[in-house]
Amino acid sequence: MTELSRRNFIQRTAAVGAGVLLIGSVDALQATPASAAPGKPLGYGPLVADPAKRLALPAGFRYTIVTEAGRTTLESGEPTPRNHDGTGAFRARGGGTVLVTNHEIREPWGTELPVPHVDGLVYDPAAAGGCTIVDVRRDGGRTRERVGVAGTATNCAGGRTPWDTWLTCEEIDVLAGKDGFTKDHGYVFEVDPFDDRANRDPRPIMALGRFEHEAAAVDPRSGAIYLTEDSATPNGLLYRWTPPRGYTGGRGALRRLGPTDGVLAALRATDGAGAHVDDLSRASAIGTVYEADWVSVPDRDGRATPTRSQLGDGDVTRARKLEGAWWGSRGGAEGAFVVSSFAREESPVQHDGQVWFHDPERGTLTLVLRLAVNPDPTVDGAFDGPDNISVSPYGGVILAEDGAGVQHLFGATDDGRTFPLARNEIGDVEFTGPVYSPDRKTLFANIQEPGITFAITGPWRHQR
Repeated sequence: MTELSRRNFIQRTAAVGAGVLLIGSVDALQATPASAAPGKPLGYGPLVADPAKRLALPAGFRYTIVTEAGRTTLESGEPTPRNHDGTGAFRARGGGTVLVTNHEIREPWGTELPVPHVDGLVYDPAAAGGCTIVDVRRDGGRTRERVGVAGTATNCAGGRTPWDTWLTCEEIDVLAGKDGFTKDHGYVFEVDPFDDRANRDPRPIMALGRFEHEAAAVDPRSGAIYLTEDSATPNGLLYRWTPPRGYTGGRGALRRLGPTDGVLAALRATDGAGAHVDDLSRASAIGTVYEADWVSVPDRDGRATPTRSQLGDGDVTRARKLEGAWWGSRGGAEGAFVVSSFAREESPVQHDGQVWFHDPERGTLTLVLRLAVNPDPTVDGAFDGPDNISVSPYGGVILAEDGAGVQHLFGATDDGRTFPLARNEIGDVEFTGPVYSPDRKTLFANIQEPGITFAITGPWRHQR
């Protein structure tokens, strides 16, 4: 793989801010950088301080608050739960958007502002996490908020399915009888935004394994599901679940699976010379391409030994803080974007964020974004610690920061340039769940604590 020249590196990082390596292939980086149309520079301009001290946005943009923990209310009269995280957006019948929002509450029942326990929607009566479903008008106004699933724990990211449901992932692997819980946790649950009856009697999708789940991305053609694991000692894995013969995805299909149906396997990457790659942090050149193979997990329920520890370092490829995942396209290929939020001393090489693209047709994994270690996260301007990700209808991806210091939403174009979209002015709290409405007019995003969903509107345009 050809190395970036020092001149190109300096030119490009100067253009996008300190600490950023870029998204795209090495060939693209060494060519003349793509530019926006005359009079339309990349992004939307500098962020303007918010008098209300909530969100700084570019000039011409505005926000409304859709839900806020403890202040807005569910249709049952209880307050909106806290700790908003991964979010899916679905086209509402008759217009508008339906949001499904995770609430990453780790503490057991009895904590403040839990997801209310609605009859028929509770998995574990001792758990306080879950999802809410919010109906939103075209103008961003909330018309209805209700519980989708309750009694789950640490609902972090997740992912939408091709049949318009939401997979919510528990980022915890505690067993029944521990930490106050009465049922096993560490599973994926499916939430239907439109059919409340389908959400009754919630059951974990045990075929997708029990571990510290973060996010899920579904291949609409093969039905395979890619799952990230945010864990350490040892670092987590990227998993692929392959459906059993005769499986057809759709509403109710995952619920009907048995606990060992299909194959759950972990990534094993090899470089161009055929050498095993033990940790994704070793890739430092944008455009690095690995071959992706998959090694079956012996015991996907991980009761005696966590799934990430069942395979040796020589068998799989690990990464620190495998976070967001989203299905989308890049360069004409369909595949899964996967985020490694950062790497420190627990990893072979330190960085402040990677984004990978897995092309299942080619069987490859390509490094498309790498953030160098941010020397001073308290200074505005650089990005670090990407977490949740979604594909933008205006090109490239949207990333939510969960780093140190100043927190942003930022965009990254297909050719590698980055630009800010929003800055959190409430405090050092992560952004979560960025996703556009189906009509592309509204960007929904959360600040996790105390838990606020914003609807951001403005003069969106394609980023070239």
